Parts: sequence; structure tokens; C-alpha cells
Amino acid sequence: MPGIMALRRRAGDDKPLKNAKIVGCTHINAQTAVLIETLAELGAQVRWAACNIYSTQNEVAAALAEAGFPIFSWRGETEEEFWWCIDKCVNAENWQPNLILDDGGDATHLMLKKYTSMFKMIKGIVEESVTGVHRLYQLSKAGKLSVPAMNVNDSVTKTKFDNLYSCRESIIDSLKRSTDVMFGGKQVVLCGYGEVGKGCCQALKGLGCVVYITEIDPICALQACMDGFRVVKLNEVIRNVDIVITATGNKNVVTREHMDKMKNGCVVCNMGHSNTEIDVQNILLDGAAVDPMPNTAWFRRLSELSGVPSSELR
Repeated sequence: MPGIMALRRRAGDDKPLKNAKIVGCTHINAQTAVLIETLAELGAQVRWAACNIYSTQNEVAAALAEAGFPIFSWRGETEEEFWWCIDKCVNAENWQPNLILDDGGDATHLMLKKYTSMFKMIKGIVEESVTGVHRLYQLSKAGKLSVPAMNVNDSVTKTKFDNLYSCRESIIDSLKRSTDVMFGGKQVVLCGYGEVGKGCCQALKGLGCVVYITEIDPICALQACMDGFRVVKLNEVIRNVDIVITATGNKNVVTREHMDKMKNGCVVCNMGHSNTEIDVQNILLDGAAVDPMPNTAWFRRLSELSGVPSSELR
């Protein structure tokens, strides 16, 4: 925040972002509010939606809207409302965005898929999450990424601090609030040993968990081994673990087949951006879901009960 405020003071009079029309799709909190105000102070026009259906601070969104910023977000959106909000940021009367500030690639994905002609007018994309960067690489490989994109996630301040230290704090806080379980002695398998996975492992190990790692990257797998963790295949431990955590940014890491093998009361959670790492849609087809506590869904399948923090896993 001090850096952003210093930038605002230094460049506010020059308006370096004059004529910039930015579609923003990030978490909406107090820090984001400072960013939005700074972008406007530097000359940009913005329209903003949330990248996560649960993370919006309603009081912040309301304050920004009252200040005149087009904000489309509230805590607890449905899937349909989530995409509606992003659509309202992209498509509006007398509005042609030329920059995208994205977290997870959802705004980029929607514009490319639904508003192809508008996407061609985009001058640049800034992406800050591992998941969103993966999606950009996929678009580039398929020859569909026709505009410059900046990989903010790989910046030192993002990878080495936010991904590692922030996730180390939030994984425990989130699980404690949503499940109220005791961690000492729990067997945990963590899928992915990137910077996010490393932070989660440090926190879990510090609380006395027995931590297993699944990892397809040989270097990251070796790092996990050197850090004292046992590297396994998910199928080897899925029947015995108490908690399953995904932190890969990929699709279908935990499948229906894995869930069928989980023991009674196993907790499944996602530290990645979106709900694609855990195949929740498949289990919803025939699983009876009840909500015993906020932001948690419990699925009863084959006489088993598995808890999934955040019913939509976003």
C-alpha cells in the first residue's frame, strides 16, 4: 500500500493512464479499493467485478459504488450471478475496454469467448494468479492469445511473498473457521508443491500434521523430499488421509473416483483459484448435499461423508 500511495502522489498530476479503460476482475477488499482509486487518480476509467464469489467485502464494494465506481460484486454470489457481474464489466453502453486486470483469467476467458470483436481491441492483459497464467499459456499455445499479456504472478513480490507467506496464514484460518477440526496428528495430502503448496505445508507441519505431497514436477517433488515430506501418488494415500488440499491450478486433480475412496469425514479443500481442481459437479449429480456450517458442503456418498470447505470451491 505505501508503494501505491507513493505512485499516486508522484504520477497523479501527469495522468499516465489517461484513455485507459480497464476491466478489473480481482478480490474486492480494502486493498483493492486503494488500487481502484489510484487507477482513477492516474486517469483510468474502470469497471470492476470479483474473481471469487465469497471474498468480496460488501462494505468496501458499497463504498466504491457510492464513490461513483461501477462495481458489480457482492459476497455469496451464485455461479450465474458471478458471470453476470463480469459480463456487466465487459459489456456496457459507450464502453470499449482496452486493458484487462485479471485474477484467474475469468474476465479474459469471457471476453474472448463471448465478445471476440471487443477482445481484439484489448491492448494488454495483466494476470496475477497461477491459474490465470496457466490459462494464458494454453491460449498462447492454441494461437488464440492475440494481445500482450503480463505474468504478474511470477514477479518476486507475488511468488515469494503472497503465494508463500499469505497462503501459509490463510490455509489454517480458512480450515479452522469452516471445519473447526484439530490439526495435531491429522494425515494431510497436499496436491502441488509450488510456492502456494510450500506455504500450506509449513503451516500444517507446524501444527503437527503428517503431510504427504503429490507433485508431477520432478524439481518440486525433490524439494518436497528435501524438506522432509513424503512424496506419493494420490491413490496411495487417499483412503487414509483426513484432509485433502489442492494447490495446482489444474483441472480434476481430485476426481469422483478419489472421493469414492475417501474415509468418513475426510475434508477436501482447494487453495487454487477456481473450482476446477476438485470434480464437485460430478459428485453433485447423485450426491445429497447439506450445509451444516457456512461456506461448507457435506456430501453423503456410498454411506460416506466428506466435507468440502466452500460449497462452490471458489
